[in-house]
Order: sequence, then C-alpha cells, then structure tokens
Amino acid sequence: MSLSASRRDVLRLAAVAAGASILPLSVAAQAADGPAAALIQNVASKVIELIKTTKPGAAREAAFKTVLETDFDLAFMGRSALGTHWRQATPDEQQRFLRAAAGAEAHAYSERFGQYLGQTLNVGRVSPRPNGVSIVDSKLNQSNGQPIAIQWEVRDEGGRLRITDVKVEGVSMVMTRRSDFNSYIQNHGGKVEPLIAELESRAKQ
Repeated sequence: MSLSASRRDVLRLAAVAAGASILPLSVAAQAADGPAAALIQNVASKVIELIKTTKPGAAREAAFKTVLETDFDLAFMGRSALGTHWRQATPDEQQRFLRAAAGAEAHAYSERFGQYLGQTLNVGRVSPRPNGVSIVDSKLNQSNGQPIAIQWEVRDEGGRLRITDVKVEGVSMVMTRRSDFNSYIQNHGGKVEPLIAELESRAKQ
C-alpha cells in the first residue's frame, strides 16, 4: 500500500512541496531586502538555472537534491514531520528515513517542475519571530489563475539560514507530511520501517 492522499491533498502536496514553491519562475525585481528574503530569491534563481541547464532525469533530480540539502534544513523538517515516531525509531531508522525522505522529495520535485513554467514569485514582507526564525511572505503569480500566497519559514542556526517549512495558502508542508506519514505508520502496525521502505522505493522510481 502506497502513501494515500485525497485529491485535495494531492493538490496541496503538489503546491506545498518545496520544488513547487521554488518553481522554474522569475524572481520579481521589487523583492524585499534582507538575508532571509535573499535566501528565497537565491533558491529560486538556482532552480531557474538548473531547469535551463539540465534535462529531466537523474541529473536534474540530483541537482534538486543538492538544492534541498543546501538550502533546506532537511533533518529539522524530517524530525518534525515524523513527530513522536521519531523517538520510537532506532538511530539507523532515523538516518535511513532522512535519506529516503530527501530522495523521494527530490524525485517528486524533478517530475513536477515542468508544470510551472512562466510563473513569477514576488518576495514581500519579512517578519522576525523568536529563536532566530523569520517568516518570508511571497506571492506566486500564475498566468491562468489567482495568485497563491506562500510563506517561507527561515531559521538561523549559528549564522546559517535555511528553510524549515513552506506554507501555501496557510497549509504547512511539514504538517501535511506529518499527517501523511502518521496515517501510513498507523496503517502499518505503528512501525516506521514500512514508511522508510515506501520512501526508499519512491526515491528509486
């Protein structure tokens, strides 16, 4: 049994996924200043470049994975998405989960990107939060639809800024993953291992 999702959840996942939020898009010239906003602009620019210079397939997938590993705090996001099951997993399962989740996400994003050509991202207000967190507001402008509100959670860990969550129209990527992962684990005897195996399989497809 694969990870299940309703049609609404599929649409959310497609939009919320980091790749779908750092689309092959152009970055608006009036984007906000500051290091957190600059990170979002830089991520979008890197994605534009790799879309231009790589073809769909293994090379593009590897390039997406590099962006994810460089600019997203995948360990933090993975622990948050796994929730209480993180503490139940063995150290080996924890590391396999993080690797498999990153691989599965990179594979999914590399397949989705072709659907988003021509959109533009306007980076707006940056709102500081406690504990080194900033929320970066942005709008994804579509040629054939209403703008989509995207919020990026950026965390400063020892002077290094990385993305720790993405919200599309208020829907959190991390919380969506947590719900999805928790349901899968509950449907497979409360064990983390089947989820890891499923993610590993997805990464290899």
